[in-house]
Amino acid sequence: MASTDTAPDLVKTLTTDTADVGAGLDVLDAVTAQRSSLAETLRQKALPPLLGVVLVLALWQGAYSLHLTTAYKLPSPADVWRAAGDLWSAGTLFSIIWTSVWRGLSGFLVALVIGTPIGLLVARVKPVRAALGPVLSGLQSLPSVAWVPAAVIWLGINDSMMYAVILLGAVPSIANGLVAGIDQVPPLFLRAGRTIGATGLTGARHILIPAALPGYLAGLKQGWAFSWRSLMAAELVASSPDLGLGLGRYLENQREFSDMAGVLLGIILILFVGIAIELLVFTPVERRVLRNRGLLAAVK
Repeated sequence: MASTDTAPDLVKTLTTDTADVGAGLDVLDAVTAQRSSLAETLRQKALPPLLGVVLVLALWQGAYSLHLTTAYKLPSPADVWRAAGDLWSAGTLFSIIWTSVWRGLSGFLVALVIGTPIGLLVARVKPVRAALGPVLSGLQSLPSVAWVPAAVIWLGINDSMMYAVILLGAVPSIANGLVAGIDQVPPLFLRAGRTIGATGLTGARHILIPAALPGYLAGLKQGWAFSWRSLMAAELVASSPDLGLGLGRYLENQREFSDMAGVLLGIILILFVGIAIELLVFTPVERRVLRNRGLLAAVK
């Protein structure tokens, strides 16, 4: 009788312990959202890159002051700043930047529309993968500037040629990124999707692409990098009044004028745009994806 009387108590004790363990695990798994103060955010996020820029400028100025080479080959930071001021005074600084940014972003969006279905086909259809997989990998490793002469002959020196070079540089990277992401999707997800009727385009939209999002996002970042590089290569090589003045053409013009301050300014502007797109577009998207998957410990 004693053992019978203690059975409910034993069950109750085990149930309570299990609940306590579950609650403890929930606490461990919970993500604590902590809002950093403005001062701490500036110290952690803004101060390190600012110090890096100051260090580069200091080394640059030091090399100029020590006359390690002629001023013709290495102008001072002040000379480059004056070149930027000349563009600002002439009212052409933002137009030069926008001409290239608009081409780069619009070409990237078109590459996204084309590369995504290609990536889905290559990832899910074995004959297509056998036929196109090596081609995409080869195109991704091909320098974008190699397409410029062919695009000029095919399309002439115009915007169509610029976009063709961008697409040929970006589409393989986007497609390969999606293929790599899909290859890492657990088969269980696909079986679960088929069980609930998510097949074909529905399965791709609701199962494949969301599950492959980290790899797909990496492909998008690389695709943007290839878009930007391809555009700069095309603007450097092709010259026409109909194309307008972009960053690549500005850089080449300054090289033709033997204006090293203008050349360095062009390089800095190209670098600035690439970093700005990365920080303003891709970094927030990447952080959101990681946060939704529980891979960020806190909300920064």
